[in-house]
Amino acid sequence: MLKKICFGVLVSVTLTSQSFTQTPDTVFLEELTWTEVRAEIDSGTTTVIVPTAGTEQNGPHMVLGKHKYRINAGAERIARALGNTLVAPAMTYVPEGNIDPPSGHMRYAGTISIPTEVFSSVLEHTARSLKQHGFSNILFIGDSGPNQRPQEEVAELLSTEWAGEGVSVFHISDWYKVGVFDEYLISQGASYDQIGTHAGLRDTALLLAIAPEHVRTSNISPGRGSDVDGVSGDPTVATAELGQVGFDLIFNAAMDQIRELLELD
Repeated sequence: MLKKICFGVLVSVTLTSQSFTQTPDTVFLEELTWTEVRAEIDSGTTTVIVPTAGTEQNGPHMVLGKHKYRINAGAERIARALGNTLVAPAMTYVPEGNIDPPSGHMRYAGTISIPTEVFSSVLEHTARSLKQHGFSNILFIGDSGPNQRPQEEVAELLSTEWAGEGVSVFHISDWYKVGVFDEYLISQGASYDQIGTHAGLRDTALLLAIAPEHVRTSNISPGRGSDVDGVSGDPTVATAELGQVGFDLIFNAAMDQIRELLELD
């Protein structure tokens, strides 16, 4: 029982031992204490996912953190399916275009962009930190296009350097091969114009399935083009049901690649 003064009044606060001793059911590194992480590693949790996202415009109807919500959901699902796997904090500052003069998504308020070489350096030193703690399989999984090549390059660099130490770094490229979802949408009667390349049918359906609270449904309208409202495609035909199918397809593709890379049955 603790006693403290609140606005001049003495109050008692009862704290149960469970509040302090219960380890949460989580795969996210940032939700664990350092001793809990050490215990996980000592007990065989030696795979870690490094998710990369972005902070970019997604039209008037989706929040700037779209990629973060998608990749965190995917990384958690993958970690739980693999077992003995944790998820590092998502990297949300990534290359999004030139700052001055602005290009790409930087033409829209709220987008944050960093140079590719800075992103690569942060990615590299994140992996070096995780190796130092005892992780031996490090998986880069990116939910944004500009992240893909730097992830591949850093994974190749570090895997070569650590080849004799039993530590591997992998770029999971199949997470971002959205063609598998596009093929399904086409089979359901959608057109490539509706799918679009950014914030259209595909993107909106995925976020509706994963984090619908971050879609402003009252602001959804057919895209007027990436140079006008930041939308390429038609988000009005997106549904959470379509998005769940897409999420499952992308998850399965990534899991197949991971199992092959880690030589899992």
